[in-house]
Amino acid sequence: MLFTKEEYKLRLKKVQTSMQKKGIELLISQDTNNINYLTGYDAWSFYYSQCAIVHVNAEEPLCFVRAQDAGGAYIKTYLKRENIIVYNEKYIHTWPTHPYDALIELIKKNKWDNLNIGVEMDSHYFTAYCYEKLKQGLPNAKIKDSERLVNWARLVKSDAEINLMKGAALISQEGMKVAIENIKPGVRQCDAVAEIQRALFRGTPEIGGEYASIATLLPTGKGTSASHLTATDEKFVEGEATIIELSGVNKRYHCPMARTVLLGKPDQKKIDAMKATNEALDAGIAATKPGNTAHDVAQKFWDVLDKHNIKKESRTGYSIGIGYPPDWGEHTLNIYKGDMTVLQTNVCFHMIAVMQFGEWGVEASESVRVTENGSELFCNFSRDLHIK
Repeated sequence: MLFTKEEYKLRLKKVQTSMQKKGIELLISQDTNNINYLTGYDAWSFYYSQCAIVHVNAEEPLCFVRAQDAGGAYIKTYLKRENIIVYNEKYIHTWPTHPYDALIELIKKNKWDNLNIGVEMDSHYFTAYCYEKLKQGLPNAKIKDSERLVNWARLVKSDAEINLMKGAALISQEGMKVAIENIKPGVRQCDAVAEIQRALFRGTPEIGGEYASIATLLPTGKGTSASHLTATDEKFVEGEATIIELSGVNKRYHCPMARTVLLGKPDQKKIDAMKATNEALDAGIAATKPGNTAHDVAQKFWDVLDKHNIKKESRTGYSIGIGYPPDWGEHTLNIYKGDMTVLQTNVCFHMIAVMQFGEWGVEASESVRVTENGSELFCNFSRDLHIK
């Protein structure tokens, strides 16, 4: 059990309070991150149906998993054994039967089939088939979107969660150090990423790493004008820049970081673009404190870009914490103009500045924690353009 039972109970109570406000009597949470948050469950089983189930008056959630994964649930969760609900393997890939047939039977058995039921309509692993199963199998229930209720409960971290993220940050630094060492002219991109992945898994002598919820991103050359490109077997070329975006992982908690490397002679336009990028990041970070909004941070960031006549339409940050594929963002707070989410102590976000100029770009980012009086950075690693 990763956290104390008291912490899990506080999480449950926070979620149940939000359920009451939204008129939800039974919550079915399919988001892998939320299942982990509510129960402690952690396994690579999210490719098939599983969920956490929370009754508004329950003392514990239920963890609904397939029989093959029951052992992992017994080991990883803090739940009593009777609250781990196991469905039969006969439901696996035998359409039209489906694991949600077993879920519907469970709901009916507990006489919950006429309740107001919240589901995570935009969760990556809640399919249209799952939704149709619930609608057809529970005609007397009122099924509604929970509006990322658990995601929002995760927004403010506990001190124990912050400590795990600080460990993840140390691993991020190790990974980035190895990335900059291995990106050289003539080296294949895939070989550099092999060394990066090795560093991220090795972690530090005190903390071992894990798989990240996003692959190491490595746009290079013209690719720096695009986003979310991964490594190929092509070689790095002198005179070209490469963007590295990665994250260390500590017990599923992430601390992402992005930096840019330039191979060869200094390029003044890239140096100037990186200086403006860092100036904008610094302005946003300086505005990060309790009581300010995500909009306030974004406004300070864009004020600098406007001064330098740099256009950027995408958001420049999002909340972070627990992460499973395909994303390490929490799908709540955005550092973007118009997001009026009020910052609180121990809100954490990845503030990322992707600057693209036609056929080239630069990028830098920081993982940021809101403190009692301002903010602090999780990582300590130069954001300057790394020229080799």
